[in-house]
Amino acid sequence: MKVTDVSGSVCPLGARRLDAMLKAFAHAGMANLKLAFFASKRPEAQQALPLLAARYGNVPEEDADVVVALGGDGAMLDTLRRRFTDNRPVYGMNLGTIGFLMNEYQAEGLPERIDAAERASLTPLRMFAVDIHGAEHRALAINEVSLLRQTAQSARLKITVDGRVRMDELVCDGIMVATPAGSTAYNLSAHGPILPIGANMLAMTPVSAFRPRRWRGALLRHDARVELEVQAPDRRPVSASADNQEVRDIVRVTVEADHTRRLTLLFDPGHALDERILTEQFAF
Repeated sequence: MKVTDVSGSVCPLGARRLDAMLKAFAHAGMANLKLAFFASKRPEAQQALPLLAARYGNVPEEDADVVVALGGDGAMLDTLRRRFTDNRPVYGMNLGTIGFLMNEYQAEGLPERIDAAERASLTPLRMFAVDIHGAEHRALAINEVSLLRQTAQSARLKITVDGRVRMDELVCDGIMVATPAGSTAYNLSAHGPILPIGANMLAMTPVSAFRPRRWRGALLRHDARVELEVQAPDRRPVSASADNQEVRDIVRVTVEADHTRRLTLLFDPGHALDERILTEQFAF
């Protein structure tokens, strides 16, 4: 089975845990495969949940060999966030809108599809934010960490990478740091670059940059440490989000990859994440 690491980095603890899970998975066989199903609130997903549970069983996630997410990319992200500690593989079936991280929905032959699936390994981003009251906020992101202005006033941000100030002031609507897996999401809509799987890079992309007008962002090493400081946060408030986890009225944010954690997604052969990202680069 193919295993692709988005960050290109090595996580020995995560690798050992995944190897052990794959051995147990192979030993159990298809007949004894324990599945846990999670469904989004969409009607289609809610309707499919009892049908799949009746056919294949539905154990608690902590007892499952594989967790199956039903819905769209939001359902996949919600499921993956619960896998930060156990790294159980997640297989998604699209019953949402876009479903970039999902496989096609089919009720038949699910254990066989999971057995034949290709695996993609993702490294999340770690966000550390401080708000105007001095409160500290921590969150993990699979796609991107983004900063956005909260009012009609543009944001003014100072950018530091690995301890060196790279831009004293960026006037913009916002900015984001995206993983390769997230480079086809919000990052792409902001005209950021699509990063191939295993590129060992992060994309830093501004949102509607006003000054400097010609700045289109930067490509960073996967182990870069990014610090974003809000100028005049009382008059120009800014929020920070790790995917859809938002913190309001922040004064500074630190973003870096968390190489102690790894997430595993399962994709049908020929539709793996690296192939989808490559296809996206030639879409027009």
